[in-house]
Amino acid sequence: MKESSFDNKRQILFVTGLSGAGKFSILRDLEDLGYELIDNAPLEVISDIVEKIEGPMVIGVDSRTTGFEAHAVLALLGRLRMDPSLDVQLIYATAETEILLRRYTATRRRHPMATRDGTINEGIEAEIKLMEPLLHAADLVIDTSDLPPPELRLLVETRYGHGKDEARNPLTLSLMSFAFPRGLPREADMVFDARFLRNPHYVPELSAQTGLDQAVKNYVEADIDYSSYVDQIYKMLSLTLPRFIREGKKYATIAVGCSGGRHRSVTIVEDLAKRIAHPPAGQEGWSVLIMHRELARQGIKTWRWIAHPNKHENAD
Repeated sequence: MKESSFDNKRQILFVTGLSGAGKFSILRDLEDLGYELIDNAPLEVISDIVEKIEGPMVIGVDSRTTGFEAHAVLALLGRLRMDPSLDVQLIYATAETEILLRRYTATRRRHPMATRDGTINEGIEAEIKLMEPLLHAADLVIDTSDLPPPELRLLVETRYGHGKDEARNPLTLSLMSFAFPRGLPREADMVFDARFLRNPHYVPELSAQTGLDQAVKNYVEADIDYSSYVDQIYKMLSLTLPRFIREGKKYATIAVGCSGGRHRSVTIVEDLAKRIAHPPAGQEGWSVLIMHRELARQGIKTWRWIAHPNKHENAD
């Protein structure tokens, strides 16, 4: 069976983010996967380029781009997404300020946004402010602070590769938490709503914590309907994931949302990941990646493999 019409759309990937955070590595990795690479082209010509070039494309845009403004990039994405034949996604590369400073110090390169007499740190802070709207609009945020290049390449290949190692990796499953007010993840195949569960946000000692903290997990899991709800989600996934594999689907995203994307949805995603990391006996294996969208946008490193590609073993 063929995949859905969404999967057959021509993929147009925009890569942006902070200087020194790994944008060039992501662009090169995607180019190696067969994407036509366009880097640092003026924004006003990108639509014409997309029309003229066939096949998947990856487009680099950042503070060096002629005519760059965050709202102009968002407007361009909006126009391209009106074309039903295109799957347009925005990838944002980021890293902790200390890591960026260390990388620039090691290479002795000048930060593109640093003034003639300014420091690297001032350039980084200016760029963070400039790029913030794109961070919040990104489909995927990749924090490379402690992400080795081989792992970054593996992440890119697994998510955006076409047919690589299909026999060994029939399905890559991404479990994502998110906040409903910030929009549904565009790549989600299934979406579940955790907003009916009691909210740790209103408990003073828990509000600043996340679903990665045990106290928050305990609070959410103590809700009278929590276990039944997560059990039902797991049963549904146990039915649908093998069917995804049978129909030839190579990548699936299961998204769980709540009001802030910090507590309830994070707790559920972590719970589901433990349950689904290993497929039933006799069932083809799958790779499982966890991503917490809103936490990533707040600078908290969250992505990790639970069942690792090519290994299918617990990666914790």
